[in-house]
Amino acid sequence: MRGRTDMIRSRAVLVFLIAAAAMPAGTVLASDAAVPAPAAKRLSLGAEALASVATDDPGYFNATSYGQSTTRLVRLRLDAELRLGGRAAILAEGRADNGEGLTVAALYLRLRPIPDRLFDVQVGRIPPVFGAAARRSYGADNPLIGSPLAYQYLTSLRADSLPASADDLLGMRGRGWRTRYSVGATNWDRGLPLIAGDRWDTGVEVRIGREPVSLTAAVTQGTLSDPLVRDDNGGKQVSGRVEARPTLGLVLGASGARGEYVTREAGRALPDVSGRGPYRQEGLGVDAEYSRGYWVIRSETVLSRWALPPVHAPLVTGTLRAWGSFVEARYKVRPGLFVAGRVDHLGFSRIAGTLFGGRATSWDAPVSRVEVGTGYSLRRHLLLKIAVQRNWRSGVAFGARESVGGAQALLWF
Repeated sequence: MRGRTDMIRSRAVLVFLIAAAAMPAGTVLASDAAVPAPAAKRLSLGAEALASVATDDPGYFNATSYGQSTTRLVRLRLDAELRLGGRAAILAEGRADNGEGLTVAALYLRLRPIPDRLFDVQVGRIPPVFGAAARRSYGADNPLIGSPLAYQYLTSLRADSLPASADDLLGMRGRGWRTRYSVGATNWDRGLPLIAGDRWDTGVEVRIGREPVSLTAAVTQGTLSDPLVRDDNGGKQVSGRVEARPTLGLVLGASGARGEYVTREAGRALPDVSGRGPYRQEGLGVDAEYSRGYWVIRSETVLSRWALPPVHAPLVTGTLRAWGSFVEARYKVRPGLFVAGRVDHLGFSRIAGTLFGGRATSWDAPVSRVEVGTGYSLRRHLLLKIAVQRNWRSGVAFGARESVGGAQALLWF
């Protein structure tokens, strides 16, 4: 999958991060929204180390587009921010997953051209605009171990390998961790999630305002399901988000995105009768968060649709649609101790072929998940979490039901 190769390996940034690690550390995340005040440090650093262990996941419910599992992950993350005067900063994030070496997950220039105005411009491998879950730190701000399905679960659709008919697509239901088709690349590889929540896209982003209302828009190389460093089809994605904070503790958001997802090579492999596109992914999302007292409650719903080229009968008519929704709650029992839970579901639109007796069937297998867990802070910057999840995949013979239990240790500074 291109997601792994697209995480740029940059020796220059690696040297920068290693040199920075030798200096006194501050607290910084590459996704931080505000430009530091003029009195802030010229160089600010942050680091996060996590180790997750879990029981077997033979149904690949927790597999991701970058080739890892969210429940079996050892990650070192380094964040750095270098201020270039009072109006500009360079931010970078380096990751090392499961001993595979350091990669650069984020690297961008952030400008604040108008003094005393909340107006930022970001250029490079930038923070995501769409939705809320992808903009949170994976370890520190996730009360559980798994990720929301819409931001992680692999569908059977690919950008570089396309089904020639409805039967081709239906034959891969529930096999997003290893799928292939006859148009374009014919190797076995991972499918696309609705949103690749742990990968960042490359482009230009503008943010206006903060409270009570903020607006963010971006033009990027990839799409929600397949962020890129280098363009692979000549198209661009346009995305936007509006966020409102009408009262203390309440955050409401709405997002949209539209971009071409089929690769240039897959498009060239299409017969002339199919046309040359463009074939786009479009997404809409709404989210809400409410915190009061010992409670934090979050909810998000995402709708995604992909245009698929017609090749052979039985044809896929219309667009492929998928939707994901989750509700998550965290309750602070006492200082340092919390309990949490999440209810999650993915659904898919129906298509008809000759398989399944010709009946209209969801183009991928619907998935549901319930996850509960607890966390305890042994020290100020050391958190231990334990979680259990139950997964269901409808209408498949393999991996229909599965329970996964896991633990995670998280250290940050």
